[in-house]
Amino acid sequence: MSSDGKRVIVPLAAGFEEIEAVVPVDLLRRAGAEVVVAHLGEDALVVGRSGIGVRAEVPFGAVADAAMIAGAFDMLVLPGGPGVGVLRADGRVVACARAMHEAGRWVGAICAAPLVLRDAGVLGGRRFTAHFSTRGELPEALTGAPVVRDGNVITSRGAGTAVAFGLELVRAIAGEGAGTAVAGDIML
Repeated sequence: MSSDGKRVIVPLAAGFEEIEAVVPVDLLRRAGAEVVVAHLGEDALVVGRSGIGVRAEVPFGAVADAAMIAGAFDMLVLPGGPGVGVLRADGRVVACARAMHEAGRWVGAICAAPLVLRDAGVLGGRRFTAHFSTRGELPEALTGAPVVRDGNVITSRGAGTAVAFGLELVRAIAGEGAGTAVAGDIML
């Protein structure tokens, strides 16, 4: 199984939902994708909402321009959790989501992270899901659906759907066969 050199960027902000970040990263790497985990803050050790620290590989600023301008990445994946407020406030993340979407690259968001896609103008006219807590800002979210794929946008509703979300990301970037193989590898 191979994603043929596909590159994925996953920005992390303090308070991210650990399951929603680690599961997709793991599954995408199992499929052969190069996944770059980038930190928004000063410290490479980013602490999630449950107090679990994840060491990011690079500062987001070091790769954001490449993602937006040079097309160095094939997919952007945004984990949810309380850290979504930081993602939304960071203009680089919103601009990156917009640029990736406009370039026809894959954009994935889980839990509250579809709010970033809304801010980037990505969700207009699309079917999507999100965590029920976003209902005030995303009333059209299909909160009953665990994962929704519409064009180059993949959304998922929360931590409990992280495996389904990760496998859909794998299918998008590496094909149905890779999704089936990774699902088999994890005994799903």
